[in-house]
Amino acid sequence: MQKDLAYYRKSYKKSVLKEDALPENAMTLFQTWFDELEASKGVEEPNAMTVSTIGLDGFPKSRVVLLKKFSERGFVFYSNYESEKGKAIANNPHICISFFWPNLERQVIIKGLAEKLPAQESDDYFNSRPEGSQLGALVSDQSSVIPSRDFLEDKLLELKEEYKDKEIERPNHWGGYLVKPESIEFWQGRPNRLHDRIRYTIQENLNWKKERLAP
Repeated sequence: MQKDLAYYRKSYKKSVLKEDALPENAMTLFQTWFDELEASKGVEEPNAMTVSTIGLDGFPKSRVVLLKKFSERGFVFYSNYESEKGKAIANNPHICISFFWPNLERQVIIKGLAEKLPAQESDDYFNSRPEGSQLGALVSDQSSVIPSRDFLEDKLLELKEEYKDKEIERPNHWGGYLVKPESIEFWQGRPNRLHDRIRYTIQENLNWKKERLAP
């Protein structure tokens, strides 16, 4: 089987990145870009991001998860700590998260260290979730091999009955991660594949260093 994609072409013309117009703080620029993305209404899940880890088998692996908070501290998402992703982060907390926003011809690539959130923060978020999502965290032994879809559905029915008159508590194996950024690269598509790439790198004094990268 073969399919030639060489004829796929797109010219990027929507915006530019000029150093003298950029903020000194990378998180300020991320906030601006995210606000512009939300205002554009061109992406169904603007908080969808790709998380890349190095697995216990030595291979990198990427998957899409949902960003749930960002601040000067970093970027927050939630997962099963015993999943393939969770085990990879426990073994090597150096991860990469990235966003691709094609309607604005932009992407953001963030390298950083992932650490578990304090239990109370994970509790607070878990308690804000719909009941179905709470039960889903209990049902799924994420990344493990299961015999069938029916296995999940049956387990969900059992848990619905078990927790019919009880509060659902966050399981210890599920919670949040905070990714503390060490570098954030902002990519803006430009004509002739001469894209703008600006990389911010955090310094020891917590200021950000800006550099332009060749496309």
